[in-house]
Parts: sequence; C-alpha cells; structure tokens
Amino acid sequence: MKPGQTQRRPWIVGVSGASGTPYAAAVLRALLAAGESVDLVVSRASRLTLLDETGLPFRDAHWQDDLREWLARGADGKPGTFDVSVDGVRHWSAGDLAAGPSSGSYPAKGMLIVPASTACVAGVALGLSKDLLQRAASVTLKESRKLVVAVRETPLNGQTLRHLVSLDDAGATVLPASPAFYAGATHIQDLVDFVAGRVLDAAGVEHDLYRRWEGELGGGSRGGAT
Repeated sequence: MKPGQTQRRPWIVGVSGASGTPYAAAVLRALLAAGESVDLVVSRASRLTLLDETGLPFRDAHWQDDLREWLARGADGKPGTFDVSVDGVRHWSAGDLAAGPSSGSYPAKGMLIVPASTACVAGVALGLSKDLLQRAASVTLKESRKLVVAVRETPLNGQTLRHLVSLDDAGATVLPASPAFYAGATHIQDLVDFVAGRVLDAAGVEHDLYRRWEGELGGGSRGGAT
C-alpha cells in the first residue's frame, strides 16, 4: 500500500445454497449504496439456487456482468429495477482456499452470510472449512469480527438448533430470515428489504431499507415490533 493510501476493508458477503437469493441481492445493493467495499463469495450450491430463482447464471469468468444483471432485478424478477455499480465488489471463487478472506491477516470488517443454508450453518459451527465461504466465516469468528448468519430454513430440527446455539456462543449473530409486517409492506420487495435491513442493522451499516418502529402515541403497543 502506498503512503497516504487508505487500506481497503471490505465486508465479506457469503451466499450459500439456501432459497433466498433476493435477500443477498438487497444486502449487496445496500452495502454498495452505503459506500462499503464488498468481497463476494458465492457457493457452488447457491449458483444452482440463483439459476432456479432468477434464471440467471453466475460464472467466475463473467462474474461482473452476471452480478450486475442479478442486482438490477427486483424480488419479483423484473430486469432493470435497480441501477447498481459493482465497482466496489471483489469476487473470490468458493473453491479458492488461498484467497484473501481465508487468512486472519486479510483486512475485513466482518462477514454476512445471506442466505445461510443449514449445511452452511453446520459447516461453520463445526469448523469444517470445506470451501472459502466456510473458511472465511471461521476466520471471522477467530478474529472476533462481526459475523451475521441469516439462516433461511423452516422448520428447524434439533441438530440445526444446536449448531445455531454454537454459533451464538462463538459470537455470531444468528438472524433468521423472518420478514415483519408492521413496517407497512405493500410489495414482496418490502419484505425482502426488511430482512436485508435487519442484517445491516446487526452489522452496524446505515441504510434506509425499511420504516423503523417508533412506538404509538397514547400508550399503544405491538408485540411484534421489536
């Protein structure tokens, strides 16, 4: 790094094979809109899910074009919904265990796994590091950096619940992809953005993805507003 040059410190975003690629797209768009740098790791299984949910491929050789087209689509699948620059993104292949995020000396703010499959949860909880996504998550935990795991599965069996408890004990934030309705959602994108916004809240990244609950005048209450 040249004298006077600011060191790049990205958020690592891992996309696993669970259903919910619109959540990942919303998080990525919001990080870039906030001026954050992003290191992206897309698992092999998630590429199949992305193809199923959007009809779009994600290829290492054409990742910028594929990512740009993916992020331009809304949750309803319509192309051209968003205008997004991907200049702030660096992509690492999930099979590249020599990549920057595989080392604790690599400068990163933390990691967001969106969505997180139960297989991914198990791999991170057990420290398997079978691919770069799991290895980067393990590094994030050992370096005491912020790790947010947006698990997307239902119902959850006992083994997965135990894995989630292990992640919580290790310092991760376990964030189920559970949309709320008190923010006045009128479109599927609103529900997606709520979950993405809660992920960014946990990471401490400012955004305007949803209307925040401010309480009701006259002492009213809503049990689901927290």
